[in-house]
Amino acid sequence: MGDTTQFSNSQMLEWMGYIAKMEDVTPEKIKILNTCGKRRNVLATIATHKRILIFADETHDNLLYKCWEAGYGDYEMYYGTGYEPSEMKHCKVSDMMDDPISGPTVLFIVNENTRESMIFGMKNENFSNGTVKYVGHEIRAVIMNKLELDVRDVALLVNSESVAIEASMIAYEGVIVAYERDEGSKRTMEENIDKFGVHNIEVITDLEEDTLKELPIPRLAFIVATKESIDNDIESLLKVNPDIKFIFYTLELDILTDVKTAMEKHGIKVTEVMQITVAKTDKHSVFEAQPAPWMITGEPMQK
Repeated sequence: MGDTTQFSNSQMLEWMGYIAKMEDVTPEKIKILNTCGKRRNVLATIATHKRILIFADETHDNLLYKCWEAGYGDYEMYYGTGYEPSEMKHCKVSDMMDDPISGPTVLFIVNENTRESMIFGMKNENFSNGTVKYVGHEIRAVIMNKLELDVRDVALLVNSESVAIEASMIAYEGVIVAYERDEGSKRTMEENIDKFGVHNIEVITDLEEDTLKELPIPRLAFIVATKESIDNDIESLLKVNPDIKFIFYTLELDILTDVKTAMEKHGIKVTEVMQITVAKTDKHSVFEAQPAPWMITGEPMQK
């Protein structure tokens, strides 16, 4: 193995069998997450699974402290070390939150009250208070539906802080590239990454070819459009993926027109134009005005 922690498939299966027998549950009820040398969204995975078997090393040395910080301190945990199954310490996450992880470590975390589902459209108060004005959570739920992300997807999101966080939780084995146009948005994005413990977001500050070629190739791009950058954004992304799918978001009708024109100019077929409207009342039964954004979807035409 050398100095690198690397559980083999057979070792992980042996640990799985050991824990399934110990807990008297079928393996299908246990979620496996291998974090050794990898950036994985541990907190998001714990939040959506009742039983999670984590293979860890010093890559996430403060993992248990992060779990406690996220509110999982009272969760039941079994703690073991080594590549081969052996007796595990039974405790709560909070009991070991100050112990850094080093070397091959196996964690089995249990919370029967966890809802095993992903909730689209998290409330805005969950996000960091920064310079960003977040999109309404109902509208974000529609956006997440339109992205149609796979767990191993790669997507590029432009000025879409809260959308990027939710996207990273869905594509937890993929990569979300977050392009932030200004320093305030970049800082807020980084605060949210730390707050939610998501490790598969790459924050960049430009769409230059030299920057993008160092990153995984995105399948799709979700872009909060600005009038000055539509053409440049399209040109840059077509260079790294000529088949990339585009979804533009705007509140302005003139930008909607500019996006459609730019798409046609670059050989991108507009496949859908949708306006999202949300009508709801406050606690006094008074209707609250909600922004009604446009979403324009397009894909490069086959040559």
